[in-house]
Amino acid sequence: MEKKKKKVGRKRKSSNMYFGVATHNAIIKYQGTEKESEKHEIYVKEILPSFDKLVENLIFIHGFAKSYGSYEDLKSDCVCFLYETLHKFDHTRGTKAFSYFNVVAKNWLIIKSKQKTKNNRRHVSIDDPESMSLRDLSEIENHKSIPAQDWEMLKKDAAANTKKLLYEIREKLTGENEIACMDAIITLFTHIDDLDLLNKRAVFVYLRDLSSLNPKQLSISMSTIRKHYKVLINDDRFDIFF
Repeated sequence: MEKKKKKVGRKRKSSNMYFGVATHNAIIKYQGTEKESEKHEIYVKEILPSFDKLVENLIFIHGFAKSYGSYEDLKSDCVCFLYETLHKFDHTRGTKAFSYFNVVAKNWLIIKSKQKTKNNRRHVSIDDPESMSLRDLSEIENHKSIPAQDWEMLKKDAAANTKKLLYEIREKLTGENEIACMDAIITLFTHIDDLDLLNKRAVFVYLRDLSSLNPKQLSISMSTIRKHYKVLINDDRFDIFF
């Protein structure tokens, strides 16, 4: 007798297993939680992994990293943006969380990609003067002059006074989060020349990573630090403007 061959059917893979009903419900739970420590735990354990995978897939599928430069920076900035938009999702409209945040992340990545491409087109190579316009050549010529020695000294003095001011503020802080935030600011200022071009979001991401504080904690800590700064900035010991 011939043995009947069993038909082996392919198992249907459920789509978006990394961002399904569990993540959807976690976001709703996050929005309905008042306690910050609980919100942080829900986000880190139940939402962040889904955001991370969602952004990673979008970047690789559409090739966004090619125009942005750094994959890790792009992913980190996009995930941070999704975190900041968590409160905008409205589950009562019947929209799935995956669909909503997929669109939000993709639109953000498209905008950033276009901005980067536009900036790249503005840059010209100094090694290729033939491709430069008269305006480009003129601007390069104007920047060939060496800064005056006294100007360089003023810059160094201002940097030293700023660092002294930062440490003075740190001594006045008592909260653990404020001190962690201040340490991150001092580290960022100390290594400022080693960092890429900074904007507000980049500074926020650096501070978040260095301090290990969440955005809410950073905001509160910065408010306390700002109060001390406003008082000390009028002190003659800290002449940081030139």
